Amino acid sequence: MKLSANFSRLLEAFFTDRLMRQRAASPHTIATYRDTFCLLLRFAQERLKKTPSALTLADLDASFLSAFLDHLEKNRRNTARSRNCRLAAVRSFFRYAALHQPDHSALIQRVLAMPSKRYDRTEVEFLTHEEIDALLAAPDLSTWVGRRDRTLVHLAVQTGLRVSELVSLRWEDVVLSNGAHVHCRGKGRKERCTPLRKDVVRELGNWFRELKAQPHDPVFPSMRGGPLGPDGVQHLLAKHLATAQKRCSSLQGKRVSPHVLRHSAAMELLLAGVDHGVIALWLGHEQPDTTQIYIHANLALKEQALARTMPPNVRAGRYKPDDELLAFLKNL
Repeated sequence: MKLSANFSRLLEAFFTDRLMRQRAASPHTIATYRDTFCLLLRFAQERLKKTPSALTLADLDASFLSAFLDHLEKNRRNTARSRNCRLAAVRSFFRYAALHQPDHSALIQRVLAMPSKRYDRTEVEFLTHEEIDALLAAPDLSTWVGRRDRTLVHLAVQTGLRVSELVSLRWEDVVLSNGAHVHCRGKGRKERCTPLRKDVVRELGNWFRELKAQPHDPVFPSMRGGPLGPDGVQHLLAKHLATAQKRCSSLQGKRVSPHVLRHSAAMELLLAGVDHGVIALWLGHEQPDTTQIYIHANLALKEQALARTMPPNVRAGRYKPDDELLAFLKNL
C-alpha cells in the first residue's frame, strides 16, 4: 500500500473513528480541527508542490510543521494563542498516528515534543454602563433588523452567552413566563439555565410576537430566515458600534466583539457583589478561578481595596464620635 494512501486514510480515520466515534467530539471541535488541517494541507501543497492526497506522514515532520506555525503568525496574522490551538489539533492527530504507524515513532515523538508558545495575557475588555446604553441605543428600532439587533445585544449583555450559544438559540429554549430563563448547551457540552430580567423578558416577548415564531425557529434569524451566524453577529456589532461612538466618546478606539459583551455581563455581576462561584456558574466556566480575570481588569475594585488599607507611618487611632450638634448639622 502506498504511504500517501496510508496518510489519507489515517487522517480520515482520525476524524471518523477517533473524534466522532471514540470521543464523540462536539461539532465545534470537529470544525476547528477540520479548519486546521485544511490550512495545513494548503500550506503543504504550496510548499512541497504535492496534492493533499499525495502527502505522506514523513512530509509532515517537525521542521515542516514549525514552518507552518510561523506561516500562521507572520502571513495570516494569527495570535500566539490561535497558533497554539492549531498545534493542539496537530498533536491530537499525531497521538492517534502513533497507534497506527509505529514505524514513524521517532518522527511522531519529535512532533509531540514541539512546545506551545508563551504569550502575554492582556486584561479583558468590557463596557461600562454608559457604553452599554450607547450601544443599545444605536439600532434603528423602526426597522425589523434594528429590533432584532437591539434584542440580541440586550440579551447578550444581560446573560453573558457565548456567540455560539446566542446563534443556536431556538424559541423552545426560551421561557418567558414565571421563572423566565434561557436554556443552552455551552462549551464542553455543559447545559445551563440563565435567568432573565424583566426588561429583557419584555423585549423578547415583543420580538417573539413580531416573528410569529414556532418552537424550533431561531430566536435571531437572518434576512433569509435561517439562524444568524457568528460572522453576522460580529458584523452587526461593528455597524452599531460606529453609531454608538458618535454618542459616547469613550467607545472611540474600542473593539466590541460578542466576547466583550460576555465580559461586560460578568463585570456587571461582579460590581453588584455577586460571588465568584455564582458568576462562574452563570457563565458556564469550567473552573471558578476563571472569574479572577475580571477582578484584575476592574480598577474600581482595586481602588476600593486600596481605600481599606492604611498608609505607612500613620498611627491607628480610636474612633471618636462627633459632637451631637456637629453630627446633626452633617446629616442635614
